[in-house]
Formats: sequence, C-alpha cells, structure tokens
Amino acid sequence: MSRLVIVVEKASDWGSYYPSADVMTAMDYLRGPVGGDDERTHVVNLCRSYKYLGTGYYVSLLAEARGHRVIPSVRTVNDLRQRSLYGLSIDDLNEKLANFLPAGARDTTDFGVLVYFGETAYENLQDLTRQIFEMFPCPLMRIEFERDRVWQISAIKPVGLHTLDDAQEDAFAQALDNFSRKIWRKPRVRKLYRYDIAMLVDPNEAMPPSNRKALKGFIAAGKALGVEVDPIGKNDYPRLAEYDGLFIRETTASHNHTYRFAHRAEREGMVVMDDPTSILRCTNKIYLNDLMASRKLAVPRTEIIYRDDARKLGALVEKLGLPIVLKIPDGSFSRGVVKVESAAALEKAAGELFQHSALLLAQEYLYTEFDWRVGVLNHEALYACQYFMSRGHWQIYNHGAKGTAKSGGFRTLPVREAPSEVIKLALKATQPIGDGLYGVDIKVVADRPVVIEVNDNPSIDAGVEDAYLGDDLYNRVMQEFLRRMELKRLGIRG
Repeated sequence: MSRLVIVVEKASDWGSYYPSADVMTAMDYLRGPVGGDDERTHVVNLCRSYKYLGTGYYVSLLAEARGHRVIPSVRTVNDLRQRSLYGLSIDDLNEKLANFLPAGARDTTDFGVLVYFGETAYENLQDLTRQIFEMFPCPLMRIEFERDRVWQISAIKPVGLHTLDDAQEDAFAQALDNFSRKIWRKPRVRKLYRYDIAMLVDPNEAMPPSNRKALKGFIAAGKALGVEVDPIGKNDYPRLAEYDGLFIRETTASHNHTYRFAHRAEREGMVVMDDPTSILRCTNKIYLNDLMASRKLAVPRTEIIYRDDARKLGALVEKLGLPIVLKIPDGSFSRGVVKVESAAALEKAAGELFQHSALLLAQEYLYTEFDWRVGVLNHEALYACQYFMSRGHWQIYNHGAKGTAKSGGFRTLPVREAPSEVIKLALKATQPIGDGLYGVDIKVVADRPVVIEVNDNPSIDAGVEDAYLGDDLYNRVMQEFLRRMELKRLGIRG
C-alpha cells in the first residue's frame, strides 16, 4: 500500500488545516523511520527552505536514503539553484505570456505566478506551469518572468507554506488533495508482482500506436510474467519514478511530454521503450535519411531544401523528376507528406509546408501497391506486415478534411515467409539506432528493397500486427522488458 507523509518545518505551518496523522514535523521525520517494508512511502517536503545542508535539504536527502519517493528530490533542490537552467526551451513561452497579459498591461516587463503541484490559478498558463513542474517537481514554488524583447524565466523559487494568505492556502489545499489522490489512486500489494511497468497512453489520441485491445494484451502478458503493466497519462509525471519500466504507447515527438517521460525514466535507471535517443533519431526524417545514406542503405533519391533557397527548389524537378514527395521532418502517420505533380504545385506545397519547418525533404516518388513493415525488437525481427495503399490514394493513410483518416488493407505474415532481403535491410536499418522496439517501412521497387523510414514507436494493433503471432507478440515484448529489468536488478549491462 502507499502512504503519504507531509513534512513541515514547524507544527504551526500546518495550523490553517485540519490535523492529520499524515503530517509530521521535520525533526520527527529526521529522528525516526517512517513506513513499513510492505508499503510505499511518498513524502511531500514542505519545509520553509531547501538551503544546502539545512533542515529541508536533509529531509529530502534522508527520504531518498530510506527509499521514499520525495518531492522535491535532492536533484530538484540542486537544479533550482542553477539559474542557467531557467533558459529552458518552454514551448511557445513568449506567445503564451503575451496572450496572458491583459490589453492594458502591454508595458509589463516582469511578473510571477504561484504554482501548487504544477497547478496555477491562471487557467491560460496551466499547460506552461505543468510543463515547468515536470522539469522541477517542487510542491510550492513561484515562477518569475521577465521580458527583454521576448519573455523568459528569470527565477524559479521554492515558497514556504507559512507565507501564503487565506486564498492561496485554499488553492494549495486543493492542489495537494489532487496530488495525493494520484498517489492513492491505485493501492496495490507490491509483492503480487516482481516488477511494475508504466504504460504511457492517451485515451483521446485519434491514431494511437496501439488500440485498446492491444493495450489489454500487453497488460495480460505482463501479468502472466509477474509484471504489473499500469496505464498512465501525461499528468502522472510525478509518479513515474515509482515504476521499474516505461512503455510508451502514444505517438512520440521530441518536443512534447513523451520525450520528457522517456528522458526522466532513463535518468531514473528505468527500462524504457522508446528510449529518448531512439525518439530523437527516429522522429526526424532528415536525420534518418543521412543515417541510412551514411550506412550505404538504399533510400529514395532525396534532396534537402531550405526555406530561403528558391534556386534549389526550382531545380528539384530536373533532379528528381515528377511526381515529387515533400515531407516535413517530424510528420507521422502520413501527416505532413504531400505528392506534387507539377512545378507550380511544388512551389505551392513547399510554401505551405515551410510554415511548419525551415527544412523539408524532397524525395523521388516510388509507387508500390503496399509497403512492408517489419517490427524489430532488440535486433531481431518480430513481425512482418504488408500495408496496402488506401483506396484511390497513394499513401497508406488518407487524411480527410475533418481530421478523419482511412487506411488501406493489410496482410500479416510469419517473418520466415517475408522476403529475406526485406528482413535483412530492416535489421541493418535499426542497428545504428538502438536495441529497442522499431517498425521499419520498406518499399520493394524492381526487386530492390528501399528504406522509407524507421519508426521508434511502431503500430501494434490487435487484429493487425498480431494477426499471425497472436498473444505471443505481446508476450515477447513483455519478456524483453522482464529480461532487461532482471539485468538491471543484477547490475548487468545488456
């Protein structure tokens, strides 16, 4: 079971709230052990200061030594002292803050907001403060901003509970309640399972990597191996470190929360699929194209074009012929991919795509009735599928005007029945990327296999990729997780 312990520096700091058996002073926590061997203890350190070698610092330090999950951690306390980290690449920071300010305050040059467990009273800044909380998990802090041409973070300061006024105390209490309910959300007896894996999913994603039945397949496979697979969402970032592994089953990108989850999980020593390096390498088609070319692996003829290089854009027709396929570097599921059949269409499509990226890929058009998708796990072929083009369309996915998407048919084969040259090329394509779970898209043109792309987060849908292996597909993935977690427990690399 999980237990929550709230540590305050002085008993009077909790004076505005109801007494609770979960609250203790810092000295009581430092003097004696808390929590039994059969329960997970989560500590919320609300000391007035986290100054180095001060009382608050030692609470976090000893909490970690006792195996407790503490917020803030010693790492967070140390990071908050490094002002160089405040130059964070926060998504659209300048735009968000400019839109937040009322019309009459355009001459504002600095301001700050209080943040309680990632929550703020300002709804328009909620995504921003949650993102900062994910980077610096601290229960109560003040984020200060300043503007010098553009907005930037000037300071992130822990705030003492004793400094809050009545309204702020109410807001903090609500945020603490929300946070503690996440901790207690799913009480469980840890001894039932050897390991726990967090499976990151988004129930609202239109085109997730795995459908609901497939997710249940992973959960069942884990259970059979003595591994609990627990679906979590983007707001469960503070709980991540309590798991032994992370399995990402929502579409990855290097600029969103999926990468932050992967990066933190790797930093915590967890087994991660997809690991952050694979995400970075696979989600950018420009990187992948250069990587494949450097390994002398067959790829479509490709040119990189730049937003301000009209001359190179104009020469594409002569170099690649028509039609030409234009791609933004980080598109997925056929999004951001356009086929053009004339010079005029090329110029128009490039202008539209350049609004989203400074660089584009232009590739020769290779028509095939289907693409091969080879699933690769730890350098071994896992499954082989033929994905047929969507009816009346040149891609597997045909995205409609209202955000809908139709896909073509499929055929799943035993790996041994797929062309050997296709399987060999898939294994060669993933070799320089890593030892994770990948999906390699390959076209066969004039009996020559060509790598189209390597996906770090391949589709595994019930009824499609598992059509031949069935439950064994999910078992193999979970067995690989188990193998790696056992090696980590033994301190063995591999």
